[in-house]
Amino acid sequence: MKALIQRVKSASVTVEGNSVGAIDHGLLALVGVEKGDSEVDADKLLHKLLHYRVFSDEAGKMNHNLQQAQGGLLLVSQFTLVADTRKGLRPSFSSAAPPDEGERLFNYLVSQARAAWPHIAEGQFGADMQVALVNDGPVTFLLES
Repeated sequence: MKALIQRVKSASVTVEGNSVGAIDHGLLALVGVEKGDSEVDADKLLHKLLHYRVFSDEAGKMNHNLQQAQGGLLLVSQFTLVADTRKGLRPSFSSAAPPDEGERLFNYLVSQARAAWPHIAEGQFGADMQVALVNDGPVTFLLES
């Protein structure tokens, strides 16, 4: 399981002109589910999302995590994140989990996140989403479980 995280001042997801998820400051996490991923992988990824230290402390150092910064977490499914781009000029999605399994694990991640932290928002699995964000930094990391 992978998540491309970006520290944001704000982020939102729109589907067919309707806002389905939004946060103020926090993390936007684009989440990809690979074949063979499990709830254990989702739990590991969630731990990193909540505890990865990417927010500035009083001295300006990245020492605070999402919870210490009282930030929101916007989870957006993105199967293209797990594409194999090493060969040729067309991405291969052979390593992506089948849609039903990807949706199940993404929904599990969201439910576990909601149980652990009150400031959770999400996109809509499988939808054509428009994601808007105001990057903070920019600060971007690729997390893997």
